[in-house]
Amino acid sequence: MMLEAVHLSRRYGDFVAVDDVSFSIDPGEVVGLLGHNGAGKTTIMKMLTAYLEPSAGQVRIDGWDVIADPEAAHRLIGYLPESLPVYPELTVADYLAYVARLRGLDPAAVVPPAVRATDLQGRLLDPIATLSRGFRQRVGVAQAILHKPRFLILDEPTNGLDPSQTQHMRTLIRQLAEQATVILSTHIMQEVKAVCDRALILRQGKLVVDERLADLVHTSALRVRASGVDVSSVLTGLAAVKQKTADDGAWLVEVSGSVEDGVASIAKALVSAGADIREIAPVQQDLEMVFRRVNEEVAA
Repeated sequence: MMLEAVHLSRRYGDFVAVDDVSFSIDPGEVVGLLGHNGAGKTTIMKMLTAYLEPSAGQVRIDGWDVIADPEAAHRLIGYLPESLPVYPELTVADYLAYVARLRGLDPAAVVPPAVRATDLQGRLLDPIATLSRGFRQRVGVAQAILHKPRFLILDEPTNGLDPSQTQHMRTLIRQLAEQATVILSTHIMQEVKAVCDRALILRQGKLVVDERLADLVHTSALRVRASGVDVSSVLTGLAAVKQKTADDGAWLVEVSGSVEDGVASIAKALVSAGADIREIAPVQQDLEMVFRRVNEEVAA
């Protein structure tokens, strides 16, 4: 069962919070929605869950529009908002039973599995107001999984948690991902690296990166160091070189074909020019480098 955002936009007057965003998420994926505060993450989350109507575009599950039938969407989607609207005077047990009844479910059937999954057995009789931030987040996840959703959407699930609570939440998310497709919104890159298969990076409401994390380390860029010739002139004459930039005594070269062909072409040209080659190597990157680069681009 696929979840799709199709040319999704949301405007508030003249302000564009989400600008023509499209992506699809396949069953079983754990996808991180990453961006600075204000990048549009929460707005997209609300539109995916049919709690907020888009100004343009659609959210579709296996082809049907969730806005056209939001109740059906809510049966398939579990949602943990960044600020969970709980009733602090209720106990954990009473709150989860209340949410179950709102969904038309039998509390006796659905609350115990959710409690076990979130390790809340010892807190059932505690008023929510007395719980730590970490346990309140667990309550939030428990209410989101009562109906065994096919999609689980979590907005900043580790925000405000201490390291121990964060580790527990990461473990919980990985366990939940065995049964549901998980979409995790955060501005903390470590959370995406810890639990996600794929990253969607937003910048000022636009989707600027959509990559599997395993593919992020692969680039078409090379670091070239050589002496004895005008390296810039040699690189300029090569069809394999798409662009180049100076970088601390070296050249960062974006190649137009494969990295292997780019290395061979550049090495041959430098040798022919009589250069003393010091380095021709692929540039390795990670999520932090990608995130920094795409946000530096807008600053420039």
